[in-house]
Amino acid sequence: MGTKRHFRVWRGDSSGGEIQDFDVEVNEGEVVLDIIHRLQATQTPDLACRWNCKAGKCGSCSMEINGMPRLGCMTRMSTFEENETVTITPLRTFPVIRDLVTDVSYNYEKARETPAFAPPPGVKPGDYRMQQVDVERSQEFRKCIECYLCQNTCHVIRDHEDNKNAFSGPRFFIRAAELDMHPLDAKTDRKEYAKEHQGLGYCNITKCCTEVCPEHIKITDNAIIPMKERVVDRRYDPLVWLGRKIFRRDELASNGGGAGMEPSSSRGVTGDAAGTPFSSSRQPVAPDLGPDGKLDVAELLAPHAGGPSPFGDEQTFPLPDTGISYNHPESERPAH
Repeated sequence: MGTKRHFRVWRGDSSGGEIQDFDVEVNEGEVVLDIIHRLQATQTPDLACRWNCKAGKCGSCSMEINGMPRLGCMTRMSTFEENETVTITPLRTFPVIRDLVTDVSYNYEKARETPAFAPPPGVKPGDYRMQQVDVERSQEFRKCIECYLCQNTCHVIRDHEDNKNAFSGPRFFIRAAELDMHPLDAKTDRKEYAKEHQGLGYCNITKCCTEVCPEHIKITDNAIIPMKERVVDRRYDPLVWLGRKIFRRDELASNGGGAGMEPSSSRGVTGDAAGTPFSSSRQPVAPDLGPDGKLDVAELLAPHAGGPSPFGDEQTFPLPDTGISYNHPESERPAH
């Protein structure tokens, strides 16, 4: 037999909302996401919340619980006192779509702008060879589940909306650091890209991103600080600065040495990666409700197979437009 606990949940959409109070039964071993599901089943069936794996690996159920960015599926009710009120709100940094669901497209726009891994010249996919000792440093960053809790808690964009154009955030700093440490990546100036195009200088290493990471990635210590140190070594060390002036390395870089480190303009598999202009200022649109006041259940079926495997024989990059069979769902969305 469970116990009754008091919850406060934010309800609303992009036009506004309010905190609503609920008394919900809590059983031993349950997590916050279980409580949200019980609320949907018993008291408020139209409560919107993203979730998928319920195992802390998809990053979908990101929310703020008592003001702390957390995953709903990994926050156990046993961590709270029995008489403690649990307040659940959407991620504050991103526009609200409905209830606990926010528009995180900002992160996908920044991902499209980040230049992808560039294989060494003359090496085909499937022929890459690396030693474990070469990838140990960067392997940590591959654990990221893209829950965007680090992006949400970073005060550079959490408290300053106008910084979003110039700042990519912790998730993409670790992407730049991972590729900079990659033994086979042919682009040699990831640190310069992080400085010039990702806004690395905006970060003042408060480590709040590291504190909320559910995968315990040391974002600040192992990625951001090393990247900052490399920028400082190259740009501000007096001996290096003098060497750059003597050997005219700045001119060489401007004449092509750093040309490959502009924001990505490749089309990619979806055709949407071509330097997409920043568009997070658009107002999110909540889905329509049915006559019964509940959300419709929709199923999207793809009529064609996805793009060819990037590891197929004799595959070249980027993929030609004629060989892509993926259709963006936006163009096929049925009218309500």
